[in-house]
Amino acid sequence: MEWNAETLQFLSQCFLHTLSPNPEPRRRAESSLSEAADRPNYGLAVLRLVAEPSVDEQIRQSAAVNFKNHLRVRWSTEVSREPNAVTLISIPESEKEQIKTLIVPLMLSATPRIQSQLSEALSLIGKHDFPKKWPSLLPELVSSLRTASQSSDYATINGILGTANSIFKKFRYQYKTNDLLLDLKYCLDNFAAPLLEIFLKTAALIDSVVNSGGPAVAATLRPLIESQRLCCRIFYSLNFQELPEFFEDHMKEWMGEFKKYLTMRYPALEEGSGDGLAVVDELRAAVCENISLYIEKNEEEFEEYLNDFALAVWSLLTTVSASSSRDRLTITAIKFLTTVSTSVHHTLFAADNVISQICQGIVIPNVRLRDEDEELFEMNYVEFVRRDMEGSDLDTRRRIACELLKGIATNYKERVTAIVSVQIQNMLGSFATNPAVNWKDKDCAIYLVVSLATKKAGGNSVSTDLVNVESFFGSVIVPELKSQDVNGFPMLKAGALKFFTMFRNQISKPIAIALVPDVVRFLGSESNVVHSYAANCIEKLLLVKEEGGMARYTSSDISPFLPVLIGNLFNALKFPDSEENQYIMKCIMRVLGVADITREVAGPCILELTNVLAEVCKNPKNPVFNHYLFEAVAVLVRRACEKDASLISAFEGSLFPSLQTILVNDVTEFFPYAFQLLAQLVELNRPPIPPSYMQIFELLLSPDSWRKTANVPALVRLLQAFLQKAPHELNREGRLSQVLGIFERLISSHTTDEQGFYVLNTVIENLGYEVIAPYVSHIWATLFGRLQKNRTVKFVKSFLIFMSLFLVKHGSTNLVDSINAVQPNIFLVILEQFWIPNLKLITGAIELKLTSVASTRLLCESPALLDPTSVKQWGKLLDSIITLLSRPEQDRVEVEPEVLDIGETMVYAATYVPLQNAGRKEEDPLKEIKDPKEFLVASLANLSARSPGRYPQIINENLDQANQTALLQLCGTYKLPIV
Repeated sequence: MEWNAETLQFLSQCFLHTLSPNPEPRRRAESSLSEAADRPNYGLAVLRLVAEPSVDEQIRQSAAVNFKNHLRVRWSTEVSREPNAVTLISIPESEKEQIKTLIVPLMLSATPRIQSQLSEALSLIGKHDFPKKWPSLLPELVSSLRTASQSSDYATINGILGTANSIFKKFRYQYKTNDLLLDLKYCLDNFAAPLLEIFLKTAALIDSVVNSGGPAVAATLRPLIESQRLCCRIFYSLNFQELPEFFEDHMKEWMGEFKKYLTMRYPALEEGSGDGLAVVDELRAAVCENISLYIEKNEEEFEEYLNDFALAVWSLLTTVSASSSRDRLTITAIKFLTTVSTSVHHTLFAADNVISQICQGIVIPNVRLRDEDEELFEMNYVEFVRRDMEGSDLDTRRRIACELLKGIATNYKERVTAIVSVQIQNMLGSFATNPAVNWKDKDCAIYLVVSLATKKAGGNSVSTDLVNVESFFGSVIVPELKSQDVNGFPMLKAGALKFFTMFRNQISKPIAIALVPDVVRFLGSESNVVHSYAANCIEKLLLVKEEGGMARYTSSDISPFLPVLIGNLFNALKFPDSEENQYIMKCIMRVLGVADITREVAGPCILELTNVLAEVCKNPKNPVFNHYLFEAVAVLVRRACEKDASLISAFEGSLFPSLQTILVNDVTEFFPYAFQLLAQLVELNRPPIPPSYMQIFELLLSPDSWRKTANVPALVRLLQAFLQKAPHELNREGRLSQVLGIFERLISSHTTDEQGFYVLNTVIENLGYEVIAPYVSHIWATLFGRLQKNRTVKFVKSFLIFMSLFLVKHGSTNLVDSINAVQPNIFLVILEQFWIPNLKLITGAIELKLTSVASTRLLCESPALLDPTSVKQWGKLLDSIITLLSRPEQDRVEVEPEVLDIGETMVYAATYVPLQNAGRKEEDPLKEIKDPKEFLVASLANLSARSPGRYPQIINENLDQANQTALLQLCGTYKLPIV
């Protein structure tokens, strides 16, 4: 695309029309730009349009956004291996060089809105090219910074600092490598001194402006304060990996200014209209992050400044208001004190009354509910629950204040416990004097107990020294749970339910069961948070285990109120904003997994669940809710049919319309779930399989069904169910060829080869040898081809398991002869190169038993191994069997991550999530053999009895000493000699 008047006119018109409120011209313009983007020099032409002063500002801004997005997808393009993926044309190298030449001066001279877009574009380039492919960038930025500094042009200065901040961020997030440290050294050598220079100059200007006063102080200060914030963020990036020598040498200058910004006030900005206070707070928060970094990583060098900073931060926190606009400053400041409290300098908190003052002046004010918390509770329950119940609130005032107490308690536990306990009792006393007015005091007390509880190692139990749990529960929590008004004081009710959930292991069973009907009532609360917490409480109670591992609560415990419980759970899904409430659906799933599922329970439940499923099929948007919905259906079907097999037809009648909707309407998000449920239904049927399923079987054999990787595990699961329940169907109309075509497709890729073996194993397990014999040579040829081209440890293990299954199902002779039919005498090569060295890597009880028994049968029955010319292979195979059976898994298996082909890992696919309640029951193909060790010794004893004196020498020559000892011990254990 040449740059001329015609190009300028074309691009200007296109970008103008992209701003049109009318969809038709907007779509045409976007289509024209999309086509033009494939032409060389398109990005350069758009950048020149952005630089053209005669063009309207709005058009240039639109062009700047387009330019940034163009670089994002075309500066460095990855080639996708997805079959239908569109590969974008990369920007040519010559065009890239011209863009890099133009962008810095253009960005620095642009208006603020365009400057921000170009700064992002520059950062995108820097991510790929800086510094190695763009060595001129940093010198150009430094030169421009010094020029702008001379004229105090802070619009340009801040543009440069913003760009530097973006390109230096990689030092915070990337792993420390030699290449990264070399890049860091280059940046430090070129930018550390200019950074300190502009930082100190700006600091002096701020002092001058503050001292001079005047009406324009706020307007003058704003860009200066912003400049210092950017300097602080760059400081953070350049110091993140390790303390650079330059910064250590100039620590005094940096720390002096940092302390000033924590202690100084700037009334002209902070008390004026607009966001002046936020601008200053952002600078203070950046300083707090810097000093937190130093106390964490450079404790020794920072020590002399620590006392002053701790006092400064403490003083700052006592004056910061509860306004949400000051949250970030409060959180970063408290994090600094928390880091100090757990460091070797914790003695700062040892003085009399310090902990008490921190508790009263910092912790309690930040733990108390604010108007913003109440608003979030009422208006956005999902976010409230995410923060409060799921522990993602580490960056909230409430949680970080409690983290400070926990930090101090690591060294002063008794003092913290005593002080906080008194505070809790004071707040409960305040509540008692006027519950309606002082309810927030009680909420604060409950929150402190819950948040400061410590989790016991190796379980879900928690403990606290702040209160006696049973006493606190009885006097503080139970009255809230017994309240008949499920809608009154909802935040207190939520706190009480959370306490019950948190300390569920400590509450005795009789007390807890007596209260569950009250919790069930709260499922009817209009508050989304309250009925979510009630559902979560019930769900977690049903998971409680006694010390021996037995469930504390069983079906008989919940039977008295089961109809009300199930009714309230499904009714709760009808509350506004709770139609897809994941906590309720998870509780439904858990209840159905524990309750006694009679026909009377199953009927209404499947009706309610299919109604919900019909709704979510219209617009699936909450994957967690949807997963628990399908789990609930699966567990209901499984447990109801275990009790009454005749219910299967009723479930089919209810579920088939929903499953048909998913498949016909292409609700792709639900395909894996639908296939798993169908597999479950197939397995629950008794042969012959109803004709309705055979239509699905035909769909399953179509190659189109297997194109999406996310569907493959569920499709394999369904195919296995059909092969197991209706193997005779494979003999019709070439279906076995179709199934083996699916196997061949799956086995060819790293990502699906394991699924391919599942298909193959099921075929081998369920079909007679006379049926599969015509296909066996092709199966071996396919597997050997993959072994030659691209084998992995995972593939070889799966291959070994398949050969073992083949042997135990169809005999060692068929195994050896069919392999040798592919290539004469290839079996012994396979045995030496793959079977013997990899047998020790097998894990899993059934897999270990299968492979060891198959190996034993090969050893003692196969003419190929009993031939005198195969003595060495015989001995090595026995050695490998002994290793597998006698050594612990950790001693024989080295865990090595598979290294996948990059092309395969780049392909995006929706995650397949297995349904635990619709899982395939793993069958043992060797139920008649109880102990593989005994089977080995008995087989060897029989073999040696037929050829006395032959095998001791072979064993002595081929087994290592440890395995010879292990074999003797096995013979002694089972009292069977090898002669």
